[in-house]
Amino acid sequence: MIESATGLVLRTRRLTETSLIVHWLTPNLGRLATVAKGALRAKSPFRGKLDLFYLADFSFARSRRSELHTLREVSIRETLPAIRRELGRVQQASYAAALVEQVTESETPLPEIFELMRGLLNTLAQATPQSHLVFAFELKLLAELGLEPDLSKSHLTPGAREIMKML
Repeated sequence: MIESATGLVLRTRRLTETSLIVHWLTPNLGRLATVAKGALRAKSPFRGKLDLFYLADFSFARSRRSELHTLREVSIRETLPAIRRELGRVQQASYAAALVEQVTESETPLPEIFELMRGLLNTLAQATPQSHLVFAFELKLLAELGLEPDLSKSHLTPGAREIMKML
């Protein structure tokens, strides 16, 4: 069965000499992995469409035997080239992507976390990377997961509590 989705590319890695595994974050289908067969060939229809943090519409054939589905088509919506121009931006975006992969289950709808990740990427594309951006992302991610820290019970100074509330 062929399905369509809009998603962010969180990670890519080689599967074979010519194929890639692409990890996506989607609002309606959650995190999922697809195989882009022949993506590394010179005349591949995927050429130039599967890079980190691209936002794209894609279609895939769902696998009956595993959580690794077959990618069919990709249409780019946004590339956010500013993120790739500075190492600090790439590091912060990559950290956030790895964190999302660690704290979420595969193929579970995550519309709020998708929007949170997309918001961070858009902010990183427009602003100089700053450590408070990642800290704010972590706090918002904890809140979305229902793990928001109770500031009244913490041993933080009043100033630190105010900073956390602002973020």
